[in-house]
Amino acid sequence: MSIISNFRYIIRDIADIREHIDTEKAAENIRSSIFFKGPNVWILVCAIVLASVGLNVNSTAVIIGAMLVSPLMGPIFGIGLGLGTADPELIKTAFKNLLIMVTISVVAATLYFLLTPLKLANPTELLARTNPTIYDVMIALFGGLAGIFELSRKEKGTVISGVAIATALMPPLCTAGYGIASASLTYFLGALYLFCINCIFIILATYIMVKYLRFTPKHFKDVAKEKRIRTLMTAIIILVIVPSIWSAIGMIRENRFKMEVEDFIAENKNLEKGYIYDYKINLRKGGSVEVFIAGEPLTASSRNRLMESAERHGIGENQLKLSERALSDNNDDTSERLMKGIYERTDNEISKREARIRELEKELALNKKDEIPYMQISREIRSQYPDIRDIFIAKGAEVKADSLEAVPGYVVVAASAAPVGDEDMEKLQGWLKIRLSDTTVTVINKTLHQ
Repeated sequence: MSIISNFRYIIRDIADIREHIDTEKAAENIRSSIFFKGPNVWILVCAIVLASVGLNVNSTAVIIGAMLVSPLMGPIFGIGLGLGTADPELIKTAFKNLLIMVTISVVAATLYFLLTPLKLANPTELLARTNPTIYDVMIALFGGLAGIFELSRKEKGTVISGVAIATALMPPLCTAGYGIASASLTYFLGALYLFCINCIFIILATYIMVKYLRFTPKHFKDVAKEKRIRTLMTAIIILVIVPSIWSAIGMIRENRFKMEVEDFIAENKNLEKGYIYDYKINLRKGGSVEVFIAGEPLTASSRNRLMESAERHGIGENQLKLSERALSDNNDDTSERLMKGIYERTDNEISKREARIRELEKELALNKKDEIPYMQISREIRSQYPDIRDIFIAKGAEVKADSLEAVPGYVVVAASAAPVGDEDMEKLQGWLKIRLSDTTVTVINKTLHQ
């Protein structure tokens, strides 16, 4: 019992943060960081242009640099602090500054993408900011927790820089600007949705830590006003938390559906007289997938097997659409996707074969390492013992009858016209132990009959 108590004491002592936290100073720092004027305006514009350039040329290093420069985190922490301390004025001020920052960021990004001479045929970094996943939720939530811990700590470190990089607030705003510049509603809405997800979960994390660390709440002289304010704060918190939980659950479902689809495609890539060369996932209304098949038309049994496989992966019959294409189809779009499927299939086959070749090469190297140099050893033995005519060398295992224990070792049979003396046999056995680097060598002398 004392061991458990000691262990609890050690854990409690390690995890105790009270001596390292200064909530008053943290609240002061957060309040001072929400204001957007003077140098912060120009820093934000420079950061948004940097991030836009990074997204435009697919440069991760430039995007990270822009996120470190950006002052966007201040108002977001301010809203969380305002919710946690029931301070409506702080929430109002922080929200107003955040709205101004977002507007300037989107406008600056839009102007950049309208004026830039750089054109991007495959905007992978931009596309990555249009489809939020459950991982973005987790990054925003735990990043926010780490951020408020850092702001509350007496000894400041570099955590805020890491939070700014991890939560990635700037790139979605740049992508929203790109969506306006390119008249793409998908980019604009997807990027703003990701930005809102990041903001909401950082605010939620800040609110949780402000309550946990017991920041000093705002007090009002008018009791009735204080009651109204706290009711309003509760309503706002519910409005923040409920959509957060709902979106997180939705993203978990979407992520699970995507994984099941990928497993289903991998399992059924090669069909009897055709193969799946592409697929398209639609996450609306519970999710659905359209599978594109090239080759001869599916038989009833093949179609049933596909449906059964889909059911095993949690994909209902109403969620799966099979689009068959004959190999003779000359449609340009179909041909392009078909060739893409062929290349992917070929690359997968090559990768599998290369992996198998590497495995076989490793096995061959191990076998060569254990290979016995028969001819060389035989010549060396015959040069020392001319009477020995035939030599047999094998590596096996000796099984002891009393313990049924298998002992690995070498067995050497030396055939000679006349028996080899005991002294010579001992010398030969000792030499072979050194030559074969093994102490379990057994030498047997066999006399040849004339």
